[in-house]
Amino acid sequence: MSEKIKIAILISGIGSNMESLIIDLKKKDHPGRAHMVISDNPNALGIKRAQQLSIPTFSITPKSKCLDKNVFEKKLLTMLRSNEIQVICLAGFMRILSATFIDSFSGEILNIHPSILPSLKGLNTHYRALKKGIHVHGATVHKVTKNLDSGTILGQTTIKILKDDTPQSLSDRLKPEEHQLYVQVLRNFLLDNSNVIQKVI
Repeated sequence: MSEKIKIAILISGIGSNMESLIIDLKKKDHPGRAHMVISDNPNALGIKRAQQLSIPTFSITPKSKCLDKNVFEKKLLTMLRSNEIQVICLAGFMRILSATFIDSFSGEILNIHPSILPSLKGLNTHYRALKKGIHVHGATVHKVTKNLDSGTILGQTTIKILKDDTPQSLSDRLKPEEHQLYVQVLRNFLLDNSNVIQKVI
């Protein structure tokens, strides 16, 4: 059997998508392996979750909240290269990676975004979806490029917006679908399966 593809998962918070990815990556038939979890937040709950799942964890933490972006990304890139990481999965990682970093990393970077891209790029997507009065919401897994939330779409899932939904209830209902989508897309991606996953709930 060929050697498994080394995956780094980057997080900033709870790490629920990270946890789903790790559980699936641990399966014998998976083409990838969760090699490390890196956080920019040393207090992220996701770090404890990853450790409980026996995945090495690291944090790149500024002494002040204003760590120079170039310094942070150089440290991150050094860590990724020294561990021979081939694919990065962003899972609730709240820093926007620079074009320089994206160009410098030799592998691929995937991200999950809580909207049906190209609609609702950026933050606060659940609130914005409700404010716009649209009837469906969802999540997208895409390749990361220099342009925010604009890379090739690899998979999407959609759910109906209910009359009494709040941003929190919408987020809560979407999360399980996000987890399933990211797991399926990552497997496809590592197996060079170019089919775009489209799920409607």
